[in-house]
Amino acid sequence: MPPQHGPRRARIAFSDTAAKQLENITSEAEIHALDRALVVISVDPDAGEPIPNDTPGPQLRQYTDDIEHVRVLYFVTTLRTVVVVAYIEV
Repeated sequence: MPPQHGPRRARIAFSDTAAKQLENITSEAEIHALDRALVVISVDPDAGEPIPNDTPGPQLRQYTDDIEHVRVLYFVTTLRTVVVVAYIEV
């Protein structure tokens, strides 16, 4: 019998702004906290709350982990295979 695999995870991509924020994170604890949040989002892109807006385009979402003190703003592509991170707070 072939090995069982977990749910398919979405690939994480970063906007230019989020990539610059990521470069400024130097604390290992902050990197670990962000990594945990990104895993949650990649496994379940609906984990965050929708941010209300009236503009056309992808629905911006917010994932907040109050224990790890992480906030990630992101949107999910149409096929739900890529999560694009727009903003990071750690």
